[in-house]
Amino acid sequence: MVTQQEIIDGFMKAIVDGDEDKAASWAKEAVGANIDAYTLVTKNGGDAMGIVNTKYEKKEYFVPEVLCSANALSAGVAVLSPHMKVDRTSEPAVVVLGVCEGDIHDIGKNLVRIMLSAAGFKVVDLGKDVPHQKFIDTAKENKADIVGMSALMSTTMPGMKKVIGMMQEQGIRNKVKVMVGGGPVTKEWALSIGADDRPHDASASVGAVKELIAKLKTERGQTW
Repeated sequence: MVTQQEIIDGFMKAIVDGDEDKAASWAKEAVGANIDAYTLVTKNGGDAMGIVNTKYEKKEYFVPEVLCSANALSAGVAVLSPHMKVDRTSEPAVVVLGVCEGDIHDIGKNLVRIMLSAAGFKVVDLGKDVPHQKFIDTAKENKADIVGMSALMSTTMPGMKKVIGMMQEQGIRNKVKVMVGGGPVTKEWALSIGADDRPHDASASVGAVKELIAKLKTERGQTW
């Protein structure tokens, strides 16, 4: 009989290996063993994607391998989602996500969506090549708490600064926190354009959003 630790290790290995079938199988084992589904996704799944990210940075993995790992995590989440014990006593925070205009690379953004959705946040995914004004219009329509933008092409990074400037001009910058990410986006650059945070990777996005939400509530004291 397999132990809980063996199940957790198997789930993480399946994600790192990009094996969707095994990820789903281990997820089912986890449900049967009463392993907390929320922790398995947000902690262990996040740690596994952290390993994948490190392999990508070291050029041991490339985009196809990262995509396979993302799909494996998604397969596990599909099994575990109905069993996640997330606090629903209050309205979940709203996060608007999208890839900057001119950029079609959305693997990182998709991973962040998976992690945040699993953590109980309401995620509005705008997809890729998102027009600047679309971020703002969607934030207004959904009374968003966080706007997240990603870019893999350095030529599209200035779009993040433009959106933040447009938020200020249109009077909503004080209502939302801005999170940015993507390969060429550094924390220093993010802060220089007026963003609030740049999580290290998708696995760190849940903690980053929780911290930004706490700051937002303190600063504005109320919602839209």
